[in-house]
Amino acid sequence: MIPGWLEEKLSRLPAEPGVYLMKDRAGEVIYVGKAINLRARVRGYFNGNDTRAFIPLLDRLLGDVETLVVSTEKEALLLENELIKQHQPRFNVLLKDDKNFICLRLDVSQDWPRLEVVRRFKNDRARYFGPYASATSIRETLRIINRFFQLRTCSDHALHNRRRPCLLHQIGRCPAPCVYEVPRENYHRSVQEAVMFLEGKAPELVSRLKLRMQEASRALRFEEAARLRDQLIAIERSLERQKVADVDPVDRDVFALHREGDRLLLYVLYLREGRISGGQAFPFTGQEFPSEELLPSFVNLYYAQDNFVPEEVLLPQELEGAEALEELLADKRGARVRVLVPRRGAKAELLELARKNAEQAFVDRQRTREESLALLDRVQKRLHLLRRPRRMECFDVSHFQGAAVVASQVAVTDGEMDKARYRRFKVKTVGGNDDFASLYEIISRRAKRGDLPDLLVIDGGKGQLASALAALKDAGAEGAVDVVGLAKARDLEVTDEGATRSEERIFLPGRKDPVVLPQRSAELFLLTRMRDEAHRFAITYQQQLLRRRTLTSVLEDIPGVGEGRRTALLRHFGSVKRVREADIEALAEVVGPALAERVHAVLHGDAPAPAGRDDDEVRDASIEDAEPVVS
Repeated sequence: MIPGWLEEKLSRLPAEPGVYLMKDRAGEVIYVGKAINLRARVRGYFNGNDTRAFIPLLDRLLGDVETLVVSTEKEALLLENELIKQHQPRFNVLLKDDKNFICLRLDVSQDWPRLEVVRRFKNDRARYFGPYASATSIRETLRIINRFFQLRTCSDHALHNRRRPCLLHQIGRCPAPCVYEVPRENYHRSVQEAVMFLEGKAPELVSRLKLRMQEASRALRFEEAARLRDQLIAIERSLERQKVADVDPVDRDVFALHREGDRLLLYVLYLREGRISGGQAFPFTGQEFPSEELLPSFVNLYYAQDNFVPEEVLLPQELEGAEALEELLADKRGARVRVLVPRRGAKAELLELARKNAEQAFVDRQRTREESLALLDRVQKRLHLLRRPRRMECFDVSHFQGAAVVASQVAVTDGEMDKARYRRFKVKTVGGNDDFASLYEIISRRAKRGDLPDLLVIDGGKGQLASALAALKDAGAEGAVDVVGLAKARDLEVTDEGATRSEERIFLPGRKDPVVLPQRSAELFLLTRMRDEAHRFAITYQQQLLRRRTLTSVLEDIPGVGEGRRTALLRHFGSVKRVREADIEALAEVVGPALAERVHAVLHGDAPAPAGRDDDEVRDASIEDAEPVVS
């Protein structure tokens, strides 16, 4: 139900491009967004059909919505950028003006050009190389340049005021144009070769150096030839490490994202002249708005920080107003820029490569212990638990058409999956698909074992939760552990436009209504991840049992039919079905008259099946005798 003040506000929104500011009830700006049509975009949040994860968050926080109308989509991009910097909204991705971006600048118009380490790209006709993802990579590049191309490193002031050469000249790293007469053509040749190296133009540079080395050798300038040889070896090694990702020698930035709950990592893969030159990860927390809104905002902010603008920008999803972004980037670059969302081919492979890097960077930035404990504190508060849930266990029951009823237990310790405490169960006392009775049995067995965790999470709703609570009570463990039920989202209404789904619901003991956590929250992500892992683990065990039952032929349980005779029967008749259809004479041709009568009798029910391996006798991985399962 939309509040009256908001309904009135929405009715007056203009159908023009602009920026909207969402404020909380204290008047603080919590989100800034742009739109081609402000009325359509903002009303879309509250039309009643939007089931995106952040909608419940707006219902809880929103106090006002302001709009600013502009003339064009390009102006909306610029204004969004300025307002995000001004208000620093909590739900926007925020790029700080820090020193994350390192690049090399070379002003070839100078008499004696030198490489400078700078933090910003400027439209000043100098050559820029990078960005470099780390100080280590840029130091290695400068080391090679200084040693083998010998460009000056001193400032312009030192160049014009030095009276004697510096240490770099003495160790053969600089020709000292500040003091000595250095042939200008020789120095600029070194500048050109350094540019080729920085651009990754391996064939041209290597050919050029080999030609100079051969000329020096023929002229008996062996010292110079040896220096060129060493230079060539070092450069070839360095250029080999520059992976060629595309035959098209174009500068590109490739964007990717990876998110889990409220944690988001955006990744930019840099390609210069078709070669991968590095990448940069941008992690964010507390981002509960959807990715399709956060990505364009990030791209806009990224290039507003004077980062190098390439010829092409590859994105993993379509952006509203992509043409305006192209126009804005073209103004910054001074040339055409294409914003693309490739679906196939080499460029799509680059997107996949960037996605893998984003995923790996996310893994490398797992929550710190402090973050994990803070998350568990929020889980305790939102679910009204007695204690911080540092140790949690989740249970799921699975069956196949009422058969092979199994259950799983997965564990989480301090917010991370704890596979040493995984367990799997065969349900022993319940037949068919009675989940409530199966859960009662499993929780009873778990309670008798003792050493209960801080929180038990049951996959299911009120019925499953009640079964678990009854089992704990009957086992004398009532109140010894917090218990909640986590019910999956389900389709409420299916139309031609799609399905309307409910939210994930958490049922608590003694409470009629479930708790609904924000769908992008870290708390819900932790619980659903545990629930999904329990489901996966149960299904895996069930499939193992079914496979074992299928692969174990009925022939194995007939005395006298060993592996050799079983193989002979199957090879001769082709299948168990044809063995069963065969008469005694046909069987006797393979295993002899006496054994043929026994096989025929067992397969046709004329004799009881001998005691063999009943599936109920398969080792029960209960708590009493369970072994840790490591996957």
